[in-house]
Amino acid sequence: MRPDRGGVVAKASVNYRCIECGWTTAKWAGRCGECQEWGTVAEAAAPTGVLRALKPVVVGSERLARAITEIGAESVRRRPSGIGEFDRVLGGGIVPGAAILLSGEPGVGKSTLLLEVASRAAREQARVLYVSAEESVSQVCMRAERTGAMHDQLFLASETDLATIVGQIDAVRPSLVIVDSVQTVSSGAAEGIAGGPSQVREVASTLIRVAKDRELPILIVGHVTKDGSIAGPRLLEHLVDVVCQFEGDRQIALRFVRALKNRFGPTDEVGCFEMAGDGIREVADPSGLFLSRNATPVSGTCVTVAMEGRRTLPVEVQALVVGTAAPNPRRVTNGVDSSRVAMLLAVLERRAGIRLGDKDVYVSTVGGVRLTEPGADLAIALALASAATDRAIPHTLAAFGEISLAGEIRPVSSGKQRAAEAARLGFATRVDERSQSVREALRVAFTAASPAREKEVEAAF
Repeated sequence: MRPDRGGVVAKASVNYRCIECGWTTAKWAGRCGECQEWGTVAEAAAPTGVLRALKPVVVGSERLARAITEIGAESVRRRPSGIGEFDRVLGGGIVPGAAILLSGEPGVGKSTLLLEVASRAAREQARVLYVSAEESVSQVCMRAERTGAMHDQLFLASETDLATIVGQIDAVRPSLVIVDSVQTVSSGAAEGIAGGPSQVREVASTLIRVAKDRELPILIVGHVTKDGSIAGPRLLEHLVDVVCQFEGDRQIALRFVRALKNRFGPTDEVGCFEMAGDGIREVADPSGLFLSRNATPVSGTCVTVAMEGRRTLPVEVQALVVGTAAPNPRRVTNGVDSSRVAMLLAVLERRAGIRLGDKDVYVSTVGGVRLTEPGADLAIALALASAATDRAIPHTLAAFGEISLAGEIRPVSSGKQRAAEAARLGFATRVDERSQSVREALRVAFTAASPAREKEVEAAF
């Protein structure tokens, strides 16, 4: 009704929408009712019900669609980053116009890695623009001097405004852009503070649009939350072409880069790096990083060949079993799943006759690497049995296989590749699914340790 006729003006309809999943509600809520994310429900314009005609745009000759057979491979030729392990994860190099997101915990070495990428690209006479929204140019320069990344083709800028960053790109005209980080850059075209969902979405979409229009590869640093997921709206992961995760413990020098998403290559590759005082180094062959240096065999140790993506990693598992008078024995693990170890303890006691219920058990991996695949079950079980019986397993033995609750040994993926890697490293004896049962695997392992005690071992198992 009209106000001048004594009527009441109807209130405009307001809806609220989750910026993560699109869930809508009539009332504001602090938590999305669909994806259960906090702080993602924002006011959205209500549909007007009016259909607007879409006016087609005349496409120029440069953007006109072409037959796929007319587009040669040279149009998407990859550019090496200068770091072989990083190129391995990307699928062979950086694709022109690619938007690459590198995430990781604070202090793990994201900025150090990308500064090394910038330095290697600059040495190949490629102009690189490194934009730091968290540090000043003098602070970045100090790190560049320490890591040997100084080069006249590497340009530094400390900017937090998106429009200024785009202006820097126009002025420098680089071949590679690095932005550190997307959560600290803000745009005047979006509401909220830097790092908020709307700001992150606007900043990322603008940078990606610039990259696509100019065929300019851009590397973006992204922070992670407490649970390890990338901070900001999930739309960020959908917008970029490649999502790489930088993993590692700050107390350990070893680092891994994994591709969680890759539109231009596989996602099962892993890059291995090592942090040093003068920067970060790539580790092309990490086979010796996860093995101990004991000259003589020690009880409680066994080597397995794990798979990290497509690459094989020999890892030594160490176990310690000691008696205890406590009613609840301790189960301490480092680098392996504690629930998996508890299951293997039950299998050893029930299927192999090794009493471990009244013992404190400690299981760890050498080098801080984490074993998450079931293929390490057999090596963990052999290490536990070796520690419990105080019988050493020889250095020339490697074991891999999944153990079921029935005590059976099941084959694992990439078995031939694991066996070839074990043979290359000099492991003459291999214990795997051919042993069929955990009891038989123990007999083979301890017989290999001392052939003269074969009858004694057969009597025990």
